[in-house]
Amino acid sequence: MSADATPDRREFLKDSGKWILLTGAATLAWDYVVQGAPEQAPNYNATDHWWGMIIDIEKCIGCGNCVRACKAENGVPMTDDAFRTWVERYTILPDEPDKPIVESPNGGYDGFLDLKQHDGAKVFFVPKLCNHCAHSPCVQVCPVGATFESPDGVVLVDKTRCLGCRYCVQACPYGCRYIDPRTETVDKCTLCYHRITKGQTTACCEVCPTGARQLVDLKNPKDPVHEFMRTHMVHVLKPQMATGAKVYYNALDGAVR
Repeated sequence: MSADATPDRREFLKDSGKWILLTGAATLAWDYVVQGAPEQAPNYNATDHWWGMIIDIEKCIGCGNCVRACKAENGVPMTDDAFRTWVERYTILPDEPDKPIVESPNGGYDGFLDLKQHDGAKVFFVPKLCNHCAHSPCVQVCPVGATFESPDGVVLVDKTRCLGCRYCVQACPYGCRYIDPRTETVDKCTLCYHRITKGQTTACCEVCPTGARQLVDLKNPKDPVHEFMRTHMVHVLKPQMATGAKVYYNALDGAVR
């Protein structure tokens, strides 16, 4: 919402705030949300947060809701090579555990067709996105500082500075970046930064029907993520890269690439 929203629009939002159950930053920042300037809210201090995500492989059903919501929320091009998040289906045959069959038709946007049955095969879905690394290779290689890390741990891109040189695309070990064909600048997941600074969750988490994806604030001692990580086998993708990835997976099979 722009700061020049009409009075009627502002009044509607103000009245809505009386009836919507708000928690966390959104409660105290509502007036700033109405004005379209959540970053000016006195209660949202970026250094008080450290954002990440939990993905529970055991809960993902490969419905594609997250992919569709991401594209709609963030204006991601409707092409089969542009995704801020996507879903892969892994099929691991019992006699070839180190050679998984990996499928991701159109990034999982339309879900997945029924799979041909294989006796004893293990089948599961793996959502992927930018890992918002604490030691991001993409940040390190950007020659103009267009890729940077926010104080609350989100890796972002300043498109006004991006040269489209693709250094960061090549440096990302997770394949999470693409070149937007409309601007010839790099694009990627922002953890819906425009939403989380308003006390909302990400679009992909909001529409997940099973709760497989959860936005987490690692600096918040009351966030359920801490108990979850103590009681589950949680891993990150490609730990050998030592990127400080902040997307944590529960029940991640060793065959996942």
